[in-house]
Amino acid sequence: GREQAELTGHRLASLGIKFDQIIHSSMTRATETTEIISKHLPGVKKISTDLLREGAPIEPDPPVSHWKPEAVQYYEDGARIEAAFRNFIHRADAKQEEDSYEIFVCHANVIRYIVCRALQFPPEGWLRMSLNNGSITHLVIRPNGRVALRTLGDTGFMPPDKITRT
Repeated sequence: GREQAELTGHRLASLGIKFDQIIHSSMTRATETTEIISKHLPGVKKISTDLLREGAPIEPDPPVSHWKPEAVQYYEDGARIEAAFRNFIHRADAKQEEDSYEIFVCHANVIRYIVCRALQFPPEGWLRMSLNNGSITHLVIRPNGRVALRTLGDTGFMPPDKITRT
């Protein structure tokens, strides 16, 4: 995982983008990943939030047999993850004059749910996507509100022997 984070940090730095901040899950794995990535992006502010913690966002459709959390977990985690979506995924303030670039370091369930919601796909389909560990998903929100998914789970910058999935 640490090697994957190093590779991800190197890839993000190589893009030549001036990132404004790294918003990360407060879970240990995401915090440690953020520390490794941020070494490649000096000066980028880091913000920890419980909203991006891993969880069960919504009951998947179609259902899966290998993962069945208790119904209460969907209510608790789902409300929190939906709050993360509403808090972080939106158009820029009308007064903003330059593009902004944020990095979110969190977890596959959260990322998949947010991608579905941002693209206005049924969020119950979140488990139909698979993400590799340390991958990069690039979501663009234009000032007019249009959303585009540039990449989903990109790990093309990693050697094949470093690509894993949980």
